[in-house]
Amino acid sequence: MPTLPRPNPMAAGADGRVIRADNLDVLPTLESGSVTLIYLDPPFNTGRVQRRQGTTAVRSAAGTGSITGFKGNSYDRIKGDLLRYDDAFENYWEFLEPRLLEAWRLLADDGTLYLHLDYREAHYAKVLLDALFGRESFLNEIIWAYDYGAKAKTRWPTKHDTILVYVKNPQGYYFDSETVDREPYMAPGLVTPERAARGKLPTDVWWHTIVSPTGREKTGYPTQKPEGVLRRIVQASSREGDLVLDFFAGSGTTGAVASALGRRFILIDQNPEAIAVMQKRLPAATFE
Repeated sequence: MPTLPRPNPMAAGADGRVIRADNLDVLPTLESGSVTLIYLDPPFNTGRVQRRQGTTAVRSAAGTGSITGFKGNSYDRIKGDLLRYDDAFENYWEFLEPRLLEAWRLLADDGTLYLHLDYREAHYAKVLLDALFGRESFLNEIIWAYDYGAKAKTRWPTKHDTILVYVKNPQGYYFDSETVDREPYMAPGLVTPERAARGKLPTDVWWHTIVSPTGREKTGYPTQKPEGVLRRIVQASSREGDLVLDFFAGSGTTGAVASALGRRFILIDQNPEAIAVMQKRLPAATFE
């Protein structure tokens, strides 16, 4: 697939920018269609009332006032039905919705969004993203399964997160599985020695441990995600030189991985603790 020309919103000579701000203040200043890959790991339903922004329709023709979703229903109708179903969801989606609208605008035509959520919000987000991006733009539901955490005894222990993957253009998105690090076969004796040595391509279920409390990756940031998970995402859905955006940047894992793989990046976070961690982790980045 040919490389598409795209705007370059990076500062001259800089491979990475880290911006301390409310992401909703920064996102409208970035150029439409300039980002190949967006990874988002937002707070898991904070329950706080957040600042609202108008719900501009991004998939509709000018003046239509709604986003046509699956089965001919409008985006507003689908959202309203879900809000009536569960009042507790309202504040969270009011927080997340305007940021996802900006994500859609910023994605290049061949771009991809990875939205990282837990089990409490993923089902709501899937329905709303089907309406917002279009159901045909849904690419995958990735299950990241891990092996540490609480040991529930009154239900099945929760040991996974969900990553929803949507593309801007289902006929022209970039994806290259051959660049992704392979993983061991679970039954290597059932394949040839050559195939066993090479490993197999990952599926939509990713077994990967959380960041070890004593490992080299550990930054001390409470919601830090492992580099192995982000590495797989960046490898598959961006090329060298492409721009990667994370506007819930946290510990800066997205930037660290993007930089190591030769991608440019923009990270946004308003938490001073996150900025302090990223200053140590990403010393070559430009901080604003």
